[in-house]
Amino acid sequence: MTSGRVDTHPFHLTELNLTISTYLNIIRYYIRKKHRTSILLINRKNIFGQLVIGPPGSGKTTYCAKTLNLYRDKLKRKCAVINLDPANDNMEYKPSIDVMELISVEDVMTDLNLGPNGALMYCMEYLEENFDWLLEKLNALDDNYLIFDLPGQVELFTHHKSIRNIFNKLQDLGYHLCVVHMVDSHYCSDASKFISTLLLSLSTMLQIALPHVNVLSKADQLREHSSELDFGLDFYTDVLDLEYLLDVLNDGPFTSKFKKLNKTLVSLIEDYSLVSFIPLDVSSDKCLITVKNAIDKANGYIYGAGEERTIQSLLTCAVGARTETEKYDADMM
Repeated sequence: MTSGRVDTHPFHLTELNLTISTYLNIIRYYIRKKHRTSILLINRKNIFGQLVIGPPGSGKTTYCAKTLNLYRDKLKRKCAVINLDPANDNMEYKPSIDVMELISVEDVMTDLNLGPNGALMYCMEYLEENFDWLLEKLNALDDNYLIFDLPGQVELFTHHKSIRNIFNKLQDLGYHLCVVHMVDSHYCSDASKFISTLLLSLSTMLQIALPHVNVLSKADQLREHSSELDFGLDFYTDVLDLEYLLDVLNDGPFTSKFKKLNKTLVSLIEDYSLVSFIPLDVSSDKCLITVKNAIDKANGYIYGAGEERTIQSLLTCAVGARTETEKYDADMM
């Protein structure tokens, strides 16, 4: 009797070749899909920019307009503003890119029967899904310094992921970005409001995970009403010993009921020790220059944009001294 060997392999040679070919094609497809956007940036220079965020009414759009004029007209820096607020219909500038060309809150509310907050969340998720649209527009700007004007809904920065994901993708593609978090200086007038501001700034810094420059906007009004503050201006900008603020909270008519909570919140902020503020009056070029200098260090523009690359400039930044550009800006203004 002759015994034959049973072939238990499920594929014949031809089928195996076809299967391998199919897998290779799938792999090639996903590689192209993942990297097609990065290929567009291979030969581009470093790109720098700032994300302007903050609660509604904090002065984001006004700041963007003033900064655009300062950078472009006085500092001769090639600059563009990108509006990523799909509900921003009162822009004080002409945006180089406008997300409302892609989607708007008004259209989403009408088409999907959503409220304003839900519609804004949907718009940001839609922008994330259509990231290639944004990148194509950015590529057409020819290496401008970028100012992103973002919505004021704080949930987008404290726990929603779309904004973080969008700008993480840009960072992976070689964009050097930082966040300018604007907060109305009115919140310094009340200890409980200021604690809320510190917590908002801290949670935003941890969620977005980009270098931050925290700004107290409308500082001119803060100076006018300085006599009504519990502490001097330096206490709020440098976020000094919060034990003094804790004393005010414990004596407050409402917050005195929550002494343990007050102490826990103060300890949390002090443990991280990340939050400080720069006061800003947008009508003052000197204030705008001060904020500009902090931003240029945060996103690395001062090191990699061709303006200052010497060891001396790096060392002066490290020890807090003014660089030559900062001296020039101050003298010019």
